[in-house]
Parts: sequence; structure tokens; C-alpha cells
Amino acid sequence: MTGATQPSVLQRHLVSAWTRRGPLAYLLWPISLIYGALAALRQALYLSGILKMQHVPVPVIVVGNVVAGGAGKTPIVMALVRHLQARGLHPGVISRGYGRRARDCREVLTDSAIADVGDEPALIKNATAAPVFVAARRFDAAQSLLARYPDTQVIVCDDGLQHWALQRDIEICVFDDRGTGNGFLLPAGPLREPWPRKVDLVLHTGLHPAFAGFAARRTLARHALRADGSEMALDDLLAANAKPLLAVAAIAQPDEFFRMLRAQGLNLAQTLALPDHYDFDSWMQSKYEGYTVICTEKDAFKLWPKQADALAVPLDIALEPAFTAQLDTLLAKPLASTLSSPHGHTTS
Repeated sequence: MTGATQPSVLQRHLVSAWTRRGPLAYLLWPISLIYGALAALRQALYLSGILKMQHVPVPVIVVGNVVAGGAGKTPIVMALVRHLQARGLHPGVISRGYGRRARDCREVLTDSAIADVGDEPALIKNATAAPVFVAARRFDAAQSLLARYPDTQVIVCDDGLQHWALQRDIEICVFDDRGTGNGFLLPAGPLREPWPRKVDLVLHTGLHPAFAGFAARRTLARHALRADGSEMALDDLLAANAKPLLAVAAIAQPDEFFRMLRAQGLNLAQTLALPDHYDFDSWMQSKYEGYTVICTEKDAFKLWPKQADALAVPLDIALEPAFTAQLDTLLAKPLASTLSSPHGHTTS
């Protein structure tokens, strides 16, 4: 079964080329040198102070990656927010809101239109209840968040490891099973910048970490969510009279979602892999009347208006105690500095 919009042949060849150093990768390698030089120059301008980093008066934790495509950053952001909330802190989240049609700075509310705020910020807001702001410039989002919620003590930035314009206190780099691919920079490889590079914490969400770092164990919940927020046990989908299951995923690694569903014992009659951040505007419910549609929690906010009976399976993230302990240690000094003085005006 195929979707209305599938990755182009060129895209599939490029992603395949990023896994090894084959002919296509070497053909694109000279272009990657230009990309790398420009990225290094931009970073140097910020680190030298020629271009000014913008500061906010609370600690900033950036969760990002050096590999193009999703590596599980957003679930990590949600897990970090919940950890900070469990400590009694008041975290807020900022994001660029990838794929949204608006360019303004706005707060993400539980009923915000996904097209205006982006699917990932909407998921974070609904899953954590933390303040979430999106803007083309992350600094604008941080400023607006602090103005609206002055008791915010920590800001978590969803993505932005290469966004040097915003000063950060802690950098967390996330990897999945792809590791660094063929090790080349874009477009010859998947790297946005050379690796290894200095970061505070490395976190692996995959099953087979390629190098040292902390592990984040990912499992699917044993229940699915309905559009009204109620839960349904996955075991109920195994009943003899249940409709066949159609699993839908519009994420960076859809096959991983399908694998995890099967690992929960579900028999998938069909799978439908769509491009990451797919908007579902062309979705036709009548086409899938004979199926129970099951999807990711991120996709559900866009799919439910089109398919109200779709079921979303949440992703549970378990962070290593050693990881959270080191994070708390790194956060202690900037947090103590913030708590000892009231918030002032942001500076650039």
C-alpha cells in the first residue's frame, strides 16, 4: 500500500548513499567540502564573538543532532520536561515548528491548529502541559515564553544544535541506529557538521549504539489513545472479530514504528509509510473503511480531524538514571545562578 505522497527516487537514492561511501557519495563529496567550510565559518564567527549569541536569563538545554532526519529528539524533549517537572522545576519549550505555515511567534495551545504551530510542538504541549512557544527565531520564542510565564526556570530547545545565534548552557546530541552514516557531510552524507564534536551529553535511542553515550530505551505503550483522550488496550486489537490493522507513520523512520508495533504482538495487515511531517490533507477515510487505523501520537493530531476513529500509540522513553544524574549536575550551576537573581530583560 502506498500513500499519496512518497519520497522521490532521488531522495531514496540519496538516503541509501548516506549509509556507505559508494560512488554517489564520492561524487557529492566535493560539494560537501563547500558545505562544511561555510558551516565552520559561521560557527567560528559566533564563537569568536564577531556574530553575537543572544542570551536569555534562564538556563537553555538544546536537544539536537548532527545527522539529517529525525533521531528521536522530540520524545527526548518530552522525557526531559517530565524529569524537570518531577524535580519541582518549571520548564518551558521552544521550537522553530518545522513544517508550519505561519512564520510568526506564538504560543502553542492544546487546541492550536497543527498547520500554525507544527506537529511536534503540538505533541509536546499536549503530552507535558508545559509552556511551548514557536518562532522562526528561537530567541524570539524564548523571549515570548519568559514574558508570558516569568516563573519559567529552564528552557528546553527542541532541535537547534547548529543554531548558534541562541546561547545554550547544555548541549545534548541524539543518535539512533544510523549513527553517523558514512561519516560525510551533507549532501555526500547525513552529517550537518563533523563528528565527533564537543557536546555535554550524547544520547542513543537505537538498539545498537555505534559509539559511547547514554541509552534511552524506547518502547510503545500497551495502550492506544482515541481522539477523545480515552485509552484502549492493545490486547483488544487482537480479538478474533477485530478489523485488520493498517499502521500509518509519517515520521523519519516509519519502519521502526511498524517494528515496534509487531514487537507488541500486533498483526499488521498493511503498513503505510508517508514522508516526515506529512499533513494528511489528501487523506480519504472512505479508502480505509475496512481497517482499524493505528498511528504515531505525533501523526494523530493531524489524522484525527480526517479519521476520528484512528488510534494513536504513545512512545515511552526511559532515560538512564546515570544520564539524568549527570544532566542535573550540569544544570546545577546555571540554575543556581538564575534562582539567586530575578529575571531581568533579555540581552543580545
